[in-house]
Amino acid sequence: MESLLTIAPMLATAAYIVSSLLFILSLAGLSKHESAKGGIVYGVSGMALALVATTFLALTTGWNDPAAQLGLIFLVVGLIIGAAIGLWRARVVEMTGMPELIAILHSFVGVAAVLIGWNGALFDTGTPESFKGIHHAEIFIGVFIGAVTFTGSIVANLKLSAKISSKPLMLPGKNLLNVGALVGFVGLTVWYVITPDISLLIAVTVLALALGWHLVASIGGGDMPVVVSMLNSYSGWAAAAAGFLLNNDLLIVTGALVGSSGAYLSYIMCKAMNRSFISVIAGGFGIAAPSAADEETGEHRETDAASVAELLRNATSVVITPGYGMAVAQAQYPVADLAARLREKGVNVRFGIHPVAGRLPGHMNVLLAEAKVPYDIVDEMDEINEDFATTSVVLVIGANDTVNPAAAEDPSSPIAGMPVLRVWEAENVIVFKRSMASGYAGVQNPLFFRENAAMLFGDAKQKVEDILRAL
Repeated sequence: MESLLTIAPMLATAAYIVSSLLFILSLAGLSKHESAKGGIVYGVSGMALALVATTFLALTTGWNDPAAQLGLIFLVVGLIIGAAIGLWRARVVEMTGMPELIAILHSFVGVAAVLIGWNGALFDTGTPESFKGIHHAEIFIGVFIGAVTFTGSIVANLKLSAKISSKPLMLPGKNLLNVGALVGFVGLTVWYVITPDISLLIAVTVLALALGWHLVASIGGGDMPVVVSMLNSYSGWAAAAAGFLLNNDLLIVTGALVGSSGAYLSYIMCKAMNRSFISVIAGGFGIAAPSAADEETGEHRETDAASVAELLRNATSVVITPGYGMAVAQAQYPVADLAARLREKGVNVRFGIHPVAGRLPGHMNVLLAEAKVPYDIVDEMDEINEDFATTSVVLVIGANDTVNPAAAEDPSSPIAGMPVLRVWEAENVIVFKRSMASGYAGVQNPLFFRENAAMLFGDAKQKVEDILRAL
C-alpha cells in the first residue's frame, strides 16, 4: 500500500498527459467531416481515462483519512449520478435540442468554477506566503469567469429553447453597464489581492452573475450561434482557472484547449456573419434591436406540392438550402429521398449550407449526413453563392435569416452586412414555412414577397413527402 501511495500521483500525472494528447487528437479529428467519428472516440477515451485516473488518485491518497473518506463517497455518488444523467440526456435529446443542451452544460462548468473558487478562499491548504497574492487573484478571476459563464449559459438556454424572447434586451446605457462591471471587477480584484475579505468575494460573485445575465440577454437571436460558441470558450477558461486553484495540470490544459478553440470558432463565425467579434462578446455593443418598422406589408404568393413537383420535373439544376425549420420537422430523410430522386432524373442537385444554418455551426451538415446525403453535393455558402443566378429552382426548407436579402440590400436592417445565401437570384424560389412569421433574429424577410418566390405552407416533412408522391 505504501508503494501504491508513492506512485499514485505519478501514474495520475502520466494519465493526465495521455488524456491531454487524446483531447488534442479529438479536436483535430472533429475539424473534418471524414475524421469526426474518430475525433469523438479520442475525446471520450481521454475523458474516461481522466475520470479513472482522478478516482484512482483519490482512492489511494484518501483511503486511510477519515476526513477524505466522505469526499470519496461524494465522488463516487457524483460519478454515478452524472453518468446516469449524461446517458439519459444523450439518448433522448433531439438534434434541434443540442444547442440549448450545450448551453446548459456550459453552466455546470461555470458553477463548478465558482464553487472551487469559494472553496479555495474558505479553506486555504497552506499556500506559501510569497504566493498568497497570486492565489487570491486566481480565486477572484476564477469566480468571476465561472459566474459570468453560469448565468450567461442559463440565459442562452432559455433563449434557444424559446422560453424567453430571442430579441435583445435594450436597457438604457447597456454598454456603460457592461464597461462599468468590468472596471468594477478589476478594482475589486486589486482590492482582494491586497486585502482579502469574504465580502469582496460576495460582491464580485453577485456582479459577475448580473453581468453574465446582461451580456447574453443583450444579444439578439441572430447572433446566438456565436454566443453559444463564446460561452464554450468562457467555460474553458473557467475550467483552466479551476485547474490553477486545484493544481491540476489536466484541467489547465483542457480548459486552455476549449477556451482558445471556442474563441477562435467564435471569431470565424463573426467573420462569416460580418459581425464585430468585440461587439458580440461585449453584449451586442452597437447592435440595434429590430423595430416594428421591419414588418413587411407586401403580398406573398402561395403554391402547392403538385405545382412544386412540376417545377422540379422541368428543372435542370436545383439547390436546397436547409435551416432550423428542417431540423424541427425532421425533414432531412424525405429531403434526401427527394434529392436522390431528382438526381436519378438527371437534375443537378446540390445543398447550400450557411455557416450558421440552424443554431450551431455544422448543425445542418450533421442532419444531412445522418440522412445519408452524399457529402460531395453539400456546398458551403462561399462555394455556391455564385451559382444561384444560373439555378432553375431553389428550395428554402426552414431557413429564414440566412436567406434574407435585407442583409445585402437594406443598410438599416439589424442583420445588414451579414453574408447570406443569395437564393433570390435564382429563376424560382420555393420557401417551406409554417407561417409568415419572422425568423429567429426577429427580422422580416423580403424574400417572401419577391415575384420569383412562392410560399409552401405547412410541415416541411409532410410537404416534401407530398412532392415525392407527386413526382
